[in-house]
Amino acid sequence: MKGALVEFMPTFLPIPLPNVIVFQYNPETMTHTWHQPQPAGSAGTETSNPLAVQGMPGEEFSFTIALDSNEDIADGAQPGAGLAAQTGLYSRLAALEMLLYPTGKGGTGLIGAVTAAIEAGLAGDTSGPVRTVPESVMPVTLFIWGPGRIVPVRVTALTVTEKLYDTALNPVHAEAEITLQVLTPAELVAARSDHDVLASLATVAYTYTLSLRQALAVANLANVAESVIGMIPR
Repeated sequence: MKGALVEFMPTFLPIPLPNVIVFQYNPETMTHTWHQPQPAGSAGTETSNPLAVQGMPGEEFSFTIALDSNEDIADGAQPGAGLAAQTGLYSRLAALEMLLYPTGKGGTGLIGAVTAAIEAGLAGDTSGPVRTVPESVMPVTLFIWGPGRIVPVRVTALTVTEKLYDTALNPVHAEAEITLQVLTPAELVAARSDHDVLASLATVAYTYTLSLRQALAVANLANVAESVIGMIPR
C-alpha cells in the first residue's frame, strides 16, 4: 500500500479535474507534530477555566518522498512510461506544485485564470479578464496514509531538490520535502463551497480518523488496565 495526496482542481468543465498523487516510494520516516489549541480567553473573552480551549488541537505532518522517472522508463508497461521518457519528472512535480496554488469560486485558480481569458476573447473583450483570482482559497487536500489515517490537509511547504537530469535537462531524480497542516472541522466549514467537491468528504475523513484514534486509545487502556489499577491509591 502506498501513501497518496488527492485534491480536485476546479475548471470551467462541469466536473472538476482530480489531482491524484500516489507516492512512488513511501517515505521511510515521518514527523507528526501536535499543537495545543488556543486558550478560550485568547479571543478577547474571559474565562475562569484554565483548561478551556477553542477547537481541536493542531496537527502537522512532515516527510520527504523520492521520485525517479528512470524506473517508469525501464518498465515500459507503466502508463506513464512514455511521458517519463519525454519530460522526466516534470509532470509529477507539476502535480505537487498545483497543491500550493489557490483556487477561487468558479474555478479561478491557475486553470481558471486561463479559462477567464478564453471566455473574454470569445465575448470580444480585448481588455482581458476582469478578474484573475478573486476570493482565492487554498484547495482542500486529502492525505491518505493507509486505511487508518485519512485526514484533510493544506500543503504549507514544499521543497524540491532535483538531483539528476537527462540530456534535455529534464529532472529524472528528485526528493520532495512536504509539510501538511491538518484542517479541523471548524476550518473546513469555511472551506465549503459549491465548487469544492472534497469539502464535505474531508469532514467525514477527519471524523473517521478521530473516531478510530479514540477506539485505539480505549483498546490501549484495556491492555494496561491492571497496571493502572495498581497505581491508584485505595
